[in-house]
Amino acid sequence: MSEGVRQDGEVRQFNWRTAAFRVVALVTVIAISAAGYLLRDELKNFEALGYPGIFLISLISNATIVLPAPGIIVTLVAGSIFNPILVALAAAAGAALGELTGYLAGYSGRGVMRRASSYDRLEHLMKEYGGWTVLVLAAVPNPLFDIAGAAAGALRMPVAAFLIWAFAGKMIKMLAFAYAGALGVDWILGLIGQG
Repeated sequence: MSEGVRQDGEVRQFNWRTAAFRVVALVTVIAISAAGYLLRDELKNFEALGYPGIFLISLISNATIVLPAPGIIVTLVAGSIFNPILVALAAAAGAALGELTGYLAGYSGRGVMRRASSYDRLEHLMKEYGGWTVLVLAAVPNPLFDIAGAAAGALRMPVAAFLIWAFAGKMIKMLAFAYAGALGVDWILGLIGQG
């Protein structure tokens, strides 16, 4: 280990093992994000697998950081075909696990994220409200959840707590989309039948 001096004069030890873990985690996040984005059209083939396919699509879709993937659309369509509650459970479980990439990005790239102004506001909310911030941002479709996951990782929120809060929020969102798919198809079929 080598020593480093912070601005406040405190001497801190440099830990090569921690630095190596952060680099590996960041490279893994980048690779998963790129793979999810490049293979987004192939993800539709998982639909034939039913609930496990929904889980896998949701996992891969949410493992991409900021890049668009078809997870919510698949949940919407699957809700019109399968039981919406089971669709939401499969999609939420996959989505919560997929969000670990954002968490790892924050854990590994703590200094990079601190430069963004939106990150500063989100970090304040995470410190103030903790898991409730994760739940609310997971429940609402928005691009900020990757930043929330990064903030949770940077602030060292326990992984189990992050997953529980993320699952709860994703379950709310996926229930809404699965039922929207189920009700939308019924509504359209009702209009056609009455016409």
